Amino acid sequence: MDVAHEVTLLVEEIKRLGTEDADGKYNVTFGTLFNDDRCANIFEALVGTLRAAKRKKIITYEGELLLQGVHDNVPIVLLQA
Repeated sequence: MDVAHEVTLLVEEIKRLGTEDADGKYNVTFGTLFNDDRCANIFEALVGTLRAAKRKKIITYEGELLLQGVHDNVPIVLLQA
């Protein structure tokens, strides 16, 4: 698995599904990403890709681990375009 490539794809999907705020940062909820058919086909382990992107300071979200259902409304913010 090429983590860097998966993170690049994640950035593209956040831009596609998210909304841009006044600061120029894209925001999307975890539920939106998780329930999107295209993302389901791209990411074998979405949560792992999110954690890798968070460690690289490309995105941010509250908490360590996001779980479908419980964290559907948690916003994910793209820090780097």
